[in-house]
Amino acid sequence: MLGATGTIGRATAAALIEAGHDVVAMVRRQPAEPIPGVTMRRADPADPVSLARDGFANEAFDAVVSCMASRTGLPRDAWAIDHKAHSHVLAAARKAGAAHFVLLSAICVQKPRLAFQRAKLAFETELVASGLRYSIVRPTAFFKSLSGQIERVRGGKPFLLFGDGTLTACKPISNRDLAAYLVGCLTDPDRWNKVLSIGGPGPAITPREQGEALFALTGVEAKFRSVPPGFLAGIASALGLAARVVPPLATKAELARIGHYYATESMLVLDPATGRYDAALTPETGTDTLLDHYRAVLCGEAAADERGDHAVF
Repeated sequence: MLGATGTIGRATAAALIEAGHDVVAMVRRQPAEPIPGVTMRRADPADPVSLARDGFANEAFDAVVSCMASRTGLPRDAWAIDHKAHSHVLAAARKAGAAHFVLLSAICVQKPRLAFQRAKLAFETELVASGLRYSIVRPTAFFKSLSGQIERVRGGKPFLLFGDGTLTACKPISNRDLAAYLVGCLTDPDRWNKVLSIGGPGPAITPREQGEALFALTGVEAKFRSVPPGFLAGIASALGLAARVVPPLATKAELARIGHYYATESMLVLDPATGRYDAALTPETGTDTLLDHYRAVLCGEAAADERGDHAVF
């Protein structure tokens, strides 16, 4: 397994153990908290020598499950991890006799405008052509990416929206439900040799509805503040021009582009016939809802999520 130290990865590793699989996790750094039942091996997936020697270690494996992803989504990081490192893993997996490769991708690759999306698609194409049995899972938004404003609302601050808050929608999925779906790919023939878009239990929810739910749960008076959708696009454009003179600004420009993408594109299945996102076409799995997650965080039953480098609010 790759990516076992991330949020989704830890949940998936635990689900694999619960399902009775023997799991070897290849990690670049030993995690602060071990995952019970998982054998940890330090290996660098970006280095094919380290991957073969320290990770696969000349042993046979039945399958590879990868939840590995670039941390920032910036071009250099994305092509190094989302594409090249995965290519190294694929080559090593074939040598180790693996018959199945389960890949955690992202639903946003349907409309690729960013470097990390193109990098993910490049490896998806490589995996499909490899001859191995594959399951490419493209989930919708994670709970953690929709939880950044809990403390703002609890503290009486306005809930921030792009536009009127109805520009986008998604069917959020929990770590547990996504992990169960990924593990099920190993044994469910209906998920073999397919690209699988997946969301959590519906209905689809917009950012405004997320805010309204938080205000209702906290009992705080509802207050919204709108940010023009073009705000981040303007920042990205200005930084892109400035980067011609000051190259380091290219990083901030790309991060602004990423923020603008998530602010204006739904995380639902894109209907090829209409070119529109369609909640009805977006499959659902699991039982955990975003509102359940909000309640758990507000009651102290769940920790607030670390949202990482892609956080917008």
